[in-house]
Amino acid sequence: MNIHDYKGKHVHMVGIGGSSMSGLAEMLLREGYIVSGSDNANSHAVERLRDMGIKVHVGHAAENVPGADVLIFSAAISNENPERREAKRLGIPEMERSTLLGQLMQGHENAVCVCGAHGKTTTSSMIAETYLRCGLDPTVHIGGRLDAIGGGSRIGKKDVFVAEACEFHGSFLEMRPTLAVVLNIDADHLDYYRDIDHIEEAFGEFLSLLPENGMAVGWGEDERIMRLFSRLSCETRTFGLEPTNDYYPVNLAYNDTGCPYYDVAYKGQVIAHLEMKVAGSFNVINSLAAFASAHAMGVEPEKAAQALSQFAGVHRRFEFTGLIDGAKMYHDYGHNPAEMKAALSVARLQKPNHLWAVMQPHTYSRVKSLFNDYLTCTQVADYTLVTDIFAAREKDPGDIKAEMVVEGMKKNGINAVHTPTFDDTEKYLRAHWQPGDLVLTMGCGNINLLNEQMQLHGDTER
Repeated sequence: MNIHDYKGKHVHMVGIGGSSMSGLAEMLLREGYIVSGSDNANSHAVERLRDMGIKVHVGHAAENVPGADVLIFSAAISNENPERREAKRLGIPEMERSTLLGQLMQGHENAVCVCGAHGKTTTSSMIAETYLRCGLDPTVHIGGRLDAIGGGSRIGKKDVFVAEACEFHGSFLEMRPTLAVVLNIDADHLDYYRDIDHIEEAFGEFLSLLPENGMAVGWGEDERIMRLFSRLSCETRTFGLEPTNDYYPVNLAYNDTGCPYYDVAYKGQVIAHLEMKVAGSFNVINSLAAFASAHAMGVEPEKAAQALSQFAGVHRRFEFTGLIDGAKMYHDYGHNPAEMKAALSVARLQKPNHLWAVMQPHTYSRVKSLFNDYLTCTQVADYTLVTDIFAAREKDPGDIKAEMVVEGMKKNGINAVHTPTFDDTEKYLRAHWQPGDLVLTMGCGNINLLNEQMQLHGDTER
């Protein structure tokens, strides 16, 4: 089955409001497909798709399916979903999201695929914006909203395709990369993978998809990445903080808001200067990865650096959402302990009077598999609020609760409170915060709606 055989026909997408699915829906619509979809809740992504003329149902139901020529679903949608069951009953062919992305990527001379447990969206966005500012015309698919492309997807010429390659359920094995950017290999999605060694094996399979004339660019201080690179027959390049890497920073420093600036060295020679608009030491790594990608594509070093220096971030990645009662509110998509810890390190650079971490744990399986890491990841904050666990695709197994996370945090010396709902969280914040504080909400569920809720209420309930 090939999606190109259905051009002009009706494609129905289950879970269309997801970060990747919504972008793919836009791409299909622009390519001349008739698109409809369903999602379990209203969201900004759903409303945006409706504004484009796409019919989106809230709730999954069998009656949403008739009339479709093909059904697209993500790995998070089970076989028991009523729309998938109805498609099977009607004989409508089905395709998984990652297969669709891989097929849309076919025919492009260069496929730049960014993989890793952390930083994919930011780095993919850096690469896409850099390519655009340097005169390339890439097709883009990322898991976030980037102002430079007006959303999460863009259709360009057939010479370059930039995409996130996610390891969730082995999705990135559907890609056909010519340039692989490997940011890190870390433990996540342990509801699918056996352990970290299993994850490393999957990354190895992904890298084996590179052609001999392809290239792999990776973080040279990750021993798992380096072990996989040693087995490749194609060219490899590394980036990192140490001069043992091909690309590394010289004269690295940070401004008052924590934004890095540095000279870029390549194989011992300084070739460009970068001044970032996004904060954090991890964005040094991300920007080096993006620079290395552009350099590998033949972009002049100084042009690449100038383009990267204009990158102002992507929505839901340490995004400032407003000032309420004198307290700054930010949101970050980070949904595992390592990402939350990194986001809080950036927040601390702002030097707030008090730093509030507001965590929405994401999926029961992730909280169980990374439980001990959750108990210490907010130590840099002065106060931690924990909402109920966001189930996403999962059912409550009954053996893991947000209260268990809070109790474990307290035993590790963290000032943590369980605020189950957004209303509970807002009430607690308004009763305790002070002007000059900074609140960072974190999670890839719907915790961003708390920021919107509080901004809507303003200071009328203070």
